Amino acid sequence: MSRRQTNERGRESGGGAALLQELHQRLAGWRPQFIGTLMFIRDGHRVLLIRKKRGLGAGRINAPGGKVEAGESPLACAVRETREEIGVTVLHAALMAELRFVERVDQQWYGYAFVASDYDGMPTETVEATPHWFAADHIPYDEMWEDDRLWLPHVLAGRFVKANFLFESSAALAHELRWTAMRQGGLRLG
Repeated sequence: MSRRQTNERGRESGGGAALLQELHQRLAGWRPQFIGTLMFIRDGHRVLLIRKKRGLGAGRINAPGGKVEAGESPLACAVRETREEIGVTVLHAALMAELRFVERVDQQWYGYAFVASDYDGMPTETVEATPHWFAADHIPYDEMWEDDRLWLPHVLAGRFVKANFLFESSAALAHELRWTAMRQGGLRLG
């Protein structure tokens, strides 16, 4: 049986040469219109996800999160959105992914994904979302954004991910991912 090294690194891409070239061309001088966040809460082998009731991604399964407001850090946004969407206060979180969503026709987003295992409160349904616990090896990717199945397994395995995606009308056309194993750590809040 082999063990993974702490300096594990990897990369993958998909979508074909022409679409990857388009992604690279669009990234030259690219600026996001919005910065968004996601907060994945772990409890042992379970992951807390939500079914969005309204707004971007309504009807889909995702993690709590939302748009960064003026003067707000991505971490503060993720903590605020988690509290607003499911009534849980995150006490400790680690940045685990930075994601660039390059849209052909829609809004451009830069996303930060955090993972937390230290939190206060009971996940509660709100007007924004319905919380659900899932086993980490039974994430409902078919009900999530198309790109999640590409990067989220790495994050849930404890790897830091940087990724670029080319989208058109909610369809992922091309992607590039880079990941590296993470050391234990995170950001203590409060």
